Amino acid sequence: MEANLFPQDQDRGIAEEHRIKAESARSEAEQFRRLAEEAREIGDKRRDALETLRQDQERLRQAAEAARIAGEEARVAAETARDAAIDAVHATAESLKATLEHMKVVEDLRRTLREIRDVNKLDSN
Repeated sequence: MEANLFPQDQDRGIAEEHRIKAESARSEAEQFRRLAEEAREIGDKRRDALETLRQDQERLRQAAEAARIAGEEARVAAETARDAAIDAVHATAESLKATLEHMKVVEDLRRTLREIRDVNKLDSN
């Protein structure tokens, strides 16, 4: 084969080469643009997921704080109930003690009345 001796054919070949390289560069640039857009979208999704996670953690922290407060209130209520139960036991013990003392007095009175009755029976005989 003989070499192409016409400069215009060479110019057309060079122009075609440049056009092909330019098209390839445009195609590569478009591919990089798409990749960059995908990377931005992934970054946005990641940020959204992190924000959702942060909000969930905050809700859990608030729920834990509410549970802690409720637990503290329950502890105070239980302590108050325990104190009230102890007071009730002491009051019952005092009441039983007073009742026992009254029963002793009544028994002493009965004994005294029996003795008086027995003395009166002896006097009347």
